[in-house]
Amino acid sequence: MSAKDFRFLDIPRQTPRTVPVAVRVLGYGEISGDFAPTEAASQSERCIDCGNPYCEHACPVHNYIPNWLKLVQDGRLFEAATLMHETNPLPEICGRVCPQDRLCEGACTLEQGDFGAVTIGSVERWATDEAIRQGWRPDLSRVRETGVRVAVIGAGPAGLACADRLRLAGIGADVFDRQHEIGGLLTFGIPPFKLDKSVVRTRRMVLEGMGVRFHLGVEIGRDIEFDELLADYDAVFVGTGAYTFVDGQLDGRDLRGVHDALPFLIANTERLLHDEMPAPEYDLAGKHVVVLGGGDTGMDCNRTAIRLGAASVTCVYRRDEPSMPGSRREVGYSREEGVRFLFQRQPIALVGEEGKVSAVRVVETQLVDDGDGRPHPRNVEGSETDLRADVVIQAFGFQPSPPDWCDAFGIERDRSGRIVAGGEGRLPLQTSNPRVFAGGDNVRGADLVVRAVYDGREAAASIVRMLAAKKTEAKALRGPLGDPVGADFVGDPAAAGQF
Repeated sequence: MSAKDFRFLDIPRQTPRTVPVAVRVLGYGEISGDFAPTEAASQSERCIDCGNPYCEHACPVHNYIPNWLKLVQDGRLFEAATLMHETNPLPEICGRVCPQDRLCEGACTLEQGDFGAVTIGSVERWATDEAIRQGWRPDLSRVRETGVRVAVIGAGPAGLACADRLRLAGIGADVFDRQHEIGGLLTFGIPPFKLDKSVVRTRRMVLEGMGVRFHLGVEIGRDIEFDELLADYDAVFVGTGAYTFVDGQLDGRDLRGVHDALPFLIANTERLLHDEMPAPEYDLAGKHVVVLGGGDTGMDCNRTAIRLGAASVTCVYRRDEPSMPGSRREVGYSREEGVRFLFQRQPIALVGEEGKVSAVRVVETQLVDDGDGRPHPRNVEGSETDLRADVVIQAFGFQPSPPDWCDAFGIERDRSGRIVAGGEGRLPLQTSNPRVFAGGDNVRGADLVVRAVYDGREAAASIVRMLAAKKTEAKALRGPLGDPVGADFVGDPAAAGQF
């Protein structure tokens, strides 16, 4: 081994500098700064290229992480961006919103050795941003147009990833979304201090440059009937996400001042996009806010409430801190910004006066291990207390609510309402209607952005395989390098994934 293999001993883990707390809570800008080129290269140099890249295995899209870290280290920025895009159509977004501490960085060999993981997410974000700023774009020079067209319903991460891969296969991609901006929850659910909306607009510019066409403010089933899409397009991808909130069934949930997380976050994003003041019901200045739930959405609500001038923000979670499903990084940011956490407390009712919420009644919990792999909370009798609350935000999670027209067109759903995709006799992400594919939260339930990206990518691969198999002239469909898609491609799932 050379001395270079041990650079992690000389170079400590370093993340981009963050905006000081006292400044960042005054606005909604991203709190993390950028690496300087030398810093990105230096941090990339810490990778030991361990031979069995656990980081790559832990990444849901299986990014070629050691390979592009080496390219960044060598200053080969455009090549690094190209390699990132081979596996991830939205790297600059995943670099910002992925919980790297639970995925790639959590699996890093250096993290296991207490040297501190390579700052994979920050390098991914910087390299993509910088490459696009310098003019990098996906190379379509050898892609041949097929004349085939696919409709994509939903401009969230699954739909955007699917459209990207379809275009790399020479397939026309028309993306329909009921919102006036692309991104889905990337735009309307994730606050701008985590993901600035200019990043999503830049990705739209890149996709439109690839030939993706967006039809915004258009709802399928309202403005265009689904059967029209089936008549006009060769296949359809459904990526409608998960927008139905989980109802905690708490007494008092209809009191004034009680809000569900997603409408609260969407309303705040909309007012920021239009430079408006908060609506009266979301004006939290001087109010005591209680957020119920310990996931990333709960952290988004915590930090948004702080920026809206709340007098206090308390986050209530029924398990202990190590059990929280949210990113440890986001929990840390919430705590830095003044959020108080109350663990092992189960909300049991919302208390009100004159029709308005005034408190959250909680009971202490004990975690009991019944052998199913995860301790569950058990209420402690006689431990009820009331927490003062002028505003309560329920962040218990989301469920998919696939469109009503699914049933009319033979698109199977399970008992929870999720679209059933893949399985025996079907291509990956293919529904019970063979011309319709689906992926993301409407198939998985509420999940990570990066897993929605994976589904969109793989659905596009399945669409290519289906359409190639149906073509009487297989050469009409071509791969990303212009190679004819023949019988081997059609029958080989591994090959199909290599756009």
